[in-house]
Amino acid sequence: MTKIKICGLRREQDIRYANELMPDYIGFVFLKGKMRYVTFEEAARLRSLLNPAIPAVGVFVNEPAENVIRLLQSGTIQIAQLHGQDEAYAEELRRAGDHCIIRAFAVRSSEDIHRAFAFPADYPLLDNGKGTGETFDWSLFQEQEKPFFLAGGLSPENVKEAIECFHPYAVDVSSGVETDGFKDYEKMKAFMDAVRR
Repeated sequence: MTKIKICGLRREQDIRYANELMPDYIGFVFLKGKMRYVTFEEAARLRSLLNPAIPAVGVFVNEPAENVIRLLQSGTIQIAQLHGQDEAYAEELRRAGDHCIIRAFAVRSSEDIHRAFAFPADYPLLDNGKGTGETFDWSLFQEQEKPFFLAGGLSPENVKEAIECFHPYAVDVSSGVETDGFKDYEKMKAFMDAVRR
């Protein structure tokens, strides 16, 4: 069954929603200036409230590697999702422990998809890269052997079609389960029901 990641949790009630609905992953965004940004301290507090069975993914854009390693080793996050970092950076994280790495790629061409699947991450993540809640051009995709995360513009209304088209390992949603910029329990539930049906 396709896994589900709900990204951008930042309030205690978001954690309560997750504990009730039990997605396969949740995400904390560590990029200052973004609406869903949480500090390392806030993430640690939210993680302490989260069901231990749900892995937390930390979303980073060119964060110093030592900060990412510290969050992984402390248990605040279990997985690092990288945006912009190179292969040497990913290898540095691996040398610090057997940590799972997701590497996000903005898809503008078929070449972007080839680069995504060649990168030494456990899972590539295909996105439109704009954070606009819009999908990338799905016609660019070609069947891949390696498991991957699919993101960008997913919602309760289109996620079933996305799974049928791509057969991803996991689907990743943030704005598609929000109302006025905040996580919406009913939309989260509808999204998860659509995937798990």
